[in-house]
Amino acid sequence: MWKIFPVIKTYYSQARSFIDKYKLQPLLDVITFMAIIVFFHFLWWNFGLKKFMLEYLSFSELEQFMAHQVAVPSAWFVKHVIGYDIKTLGNTLYFPNNGYIAVEGSCSGLKQFYQWIILMVLFPGPWKHKLWYIPMGLVVIHLINIFRIIVLSVVVMHWPQQWDFIHLWIMRPFFYVVIFIMWMIWEEKYRLPKMKQKSA
Repeated sequence: MWKIFPVIKTYYSQARSFIDKYKLQPLLDVITFMAIIVFFHFLWWNFGLKKFMLEYLSFSELEQFMAHQVAVPSAWFVKHVIGYDIKTLGNTLYFPNNGYIAVEGSCSGLKQFYQWIILMVLFPGPWKHKLWYIPMGLVVIHLINIFRIIVLSVVVMHWPQQWDFIHLWIMRPFFYVVIFIMWMIWEEKYRLPKMKQKSA
């Protein structure tokens, strides 16, 4: 059994040399990013993590609270800045053209919070920076979620027939574009310089 460790070490060393020789580390990092995001997405929806949290950890209250924190500022901006004459009931925004947006628990952004935290915990980098970068990322994700509802409000008013497409295929993926950009900033500004310092 113990003989396997030198073999693993040899293969790891050869793989590391290959990666360094052909400068494949950025590609490997992007693949790792995608694997973490996709795996924990499926863990959330397909393997019952969300269901477990709803049943046993009073997660529904937190979800509804966070949905409210998205709905209220979105509605305020849509009404007072954009100037749409909307009405609200709970976490639902009602528009003059009979359209509406219901900000439900699944719109709360908690799934993206969870993916961001897991990504940053699993990815290497200095903890002294992670301790402020992770919460900052959560704030950015929350603001993006509010922005998403504001954009969808404009869509409801002007292009209601495009709402499903924009909601599912533009605004949802936009979350992950933002998470990817924040992760790239982390890589370029905090993780890679630390790796260069260690190898120097």
